[in-house]
Amino acid sequence: MQPAVTERDLNQADVADAARYLAGRIVPTPMLGCPELDELAGTRLLLKAENLQHSGSYKMRGATVAVGRLAAAGQATGVVCQSTGNHAAAVAQAARRHGLAAVVVLPPDAAPAKVARAAAAGACVLRADGDPHEVVRQVHADTGYPVIDAYDHPDVVAGQGTAALELIEAAEAAGTPLDALVVPVGGGGGAAGAVLAATGRGIDVYGVEPYGCDSLARSLAAGHRVPVTPAATLADGLRPACVGALPFRVLRDSGIDAVGVGDDAIAHAFRLIVTHLKLVVEPSGAAALAGALRVAETSTHRTVGVLLTGGNVEADLVGRLMEGSAA
Repeated sequence: MQPAVTERDLNQADVADAARYLAGRIVPTPMLGCPELDELAGTRLLLKAENLQHSGSYKMRGATVAVGRLAAAGQATGVVCQSTGNHAAAVAQAARRHGLAAVVVLPPDAAPAKVARAAAAGACVLRADGDPHEVVRQVHADTGYPVIDAYDHPDVVAGQGTAALELIEAAEAAGTPLDALVVPVGGGGGAAGAVLAATGRGIDVYGVEPYGCDSLARSLAAGHRVPVTPAATLADGLRPACVGALPFRVLRDSGIDAVGVGDDAIAHAFRLIVTHLKLVVEPSGAAALAGALRVAETSTHRTVGVLLTGGNVEADLVGRLMEGSAA
């Protein structure tokens, strides 16, 4: 494995290196096609079911690489991170695998299913009423635990990019290479990893944000990071206040397009996934299909890859969404 990325820029080789490290350590999640969804979209859709990943989301990829590097170096007894939920659960599971302690900082309204996953993995769960990064800094100062940032950690970005790489390679092996790739955007780590994975392959990458949580779109337009006050959204995993600094350095000049979607479109995509793919995903993952359907309306792409990034969703929300209500 290459040395950990520090000052140098991330590149495609880092994603490939992360993929080699992850072999045998994570679930090789399936690529799924669906004629009914293809007909609805007017193009071929190939969906990557990362809701079936360890810890229930593709966040397990980045956490496994980042925590694994630390454990191999033998210089840490624990780790700390902040998250809306999935990254915390992934870091907690990765830390347990290596016998490290984990402290995870979550917002007061974090989804109970995600909190439960982190706690079940043995993490110390802290709730932050204010800035979660301040809580992380204090834990780091008190314990010395390295910070596994959800967006601004190079190993996390490279690891997240392996989901896109697997999808790209599976589509090529099936004789249906992608010419577009759609990934949800919160802090931007997954999108940055996807851009790196797609480099030089002639694939247009789209990042999907809920309306009112559009830090990436505003940042791309301004040429620098622009924070937002996140609006209420079904997609709880896609509401950071600002795209990460490291992801934005990757995304700024990548040609990625930002696509906005509303809760109605996310809920509709959720129902399509349950009905036609027989999968349960969280709204943050369903946002990718919502974005792909919107992209398909105004493009001529032949084959669009869609990253269904997670499946940690509350049972009562599943019922409400299937009934057509998200209230």
